[in-house]
Amino acid sequence: MLRPMFSVVVVVVVMVLQHTRAFDIREMRQLAARNNVTSVLVFGDSTVDPGNNNHLPTTFKSNFPPYGKDFFGGHSTGRFTNGRLPTDFIGDALGVTGIIPAFLDRSLKKEQLLHGVSFASAASGYDNLTADVTKVLRISRQIEYLRHYKIHLRELVGEKRGEEIVRNAIFIVSAGTNDFIQNYFVEPERSKQFSVERYIDYLMNCLAKDIEDMQRLGGRRFVVVGVPPMGCLPLIKTLNDATDCADNLNQVSITFNSKLKAKLITLKKLLGVKICYADCFGPLLDAMKQPMKYGFTETSKGCCGTGTTEFGESCRGLNICADPTKYVYWDAVHPTEKMYKFIAYEVLKAVSVEMFR
Repeated sequence: MLRPMFSVVVVVVVMVLQHTRAFDIREMRQLAARNNVTSVLVFGDSTVDPGNNNHLPTTFKSNFPPYGKDFFGGHSTGRFTNGRLPTDFIGDALGVTGIIPAFLDRSLKKEQLLHGVSFASAASGYDNLTADVTKVLRISRQIEYLRHYKIHLRELVGEKRGEEIVRNAIFIVSAGTNDFIQNYFVEPERSKQFSVERYIDYLMNCLAKDIEDMQRLGGRRFVVVGVPPMGCLPLIKTLNDATDCADNLNQVSITFNSKLKAKLITLKKLLGVKICYADCFGPLLDAMKQPMKYGFTETSKGCCGTGTTEFGESCRGLNICADPTKYVYWDAVHPTEKMYKFIAYEVLKAVSVEMFR
């Protein structure tokens, strides 16, 4: 007869394995190959920035320990987590590349351009004001770098092949959270101009323009990631002096994601492109409600420092938890590599169903 503790361990292992098996990487690579996926091009914020902010005059950086502890070689690349980002796992699962590099990385090799890059900038958002406040790249500026990328491609493989690479790329856009937690609920300008609902509409219009600009530059396949349950971020709980998630902020996330889904349906018809919505709200909330299902034991705080307030510069050089794989969050804002992997697989499921079938 199994001992009680051993029984619990077995149950946890089985649940994690079942969850992981729900996604088949081999099948995904076959689908990507059949659909001629050439590369992954990424736009957005810290959820998908692999280090572009390292080269900007901003304090929103993470190119120092303990960030990158579990990345290849334990290197702090500028990714706001302990290892890889969702886009790294996505690139790998598509059979394109094991990591998605930063476009502004000075060590970027020309050959890497063929497989995709990230133009994303931590602390950015759909609202230009969000990026301006933190001195990071507006998404419009990220799209301008897409133009530069295309020039490099043309020089590398010729115009025809360069256009083909962009046309068959998967464009991933992930932003929105900073528009609320760094801008609307902190800075006075937007809250004076808009109600929350009207501000979400404003962000939808900003996003629509971004997608249209990408489409004009050759984009044909788009994945847009929704926002997480913002009220459950450890930082937000600390600021509210609460142990439970902030329902009002989670409702903002729900409304945003609902409007995003509707906007993407409209853009799909208007532009004649493939667009799919990817959910990160559901996986994160599910992991916090059913941590054993994912192999987590800590859902309320991050692994860095106290896990309640530290992120970015305030996390620099701090002690970390003994086992990040047991944590949903790496710092007080950003998930761990393990949680990001689960999110990446949810994104890929949406892609396989809505884009490749």
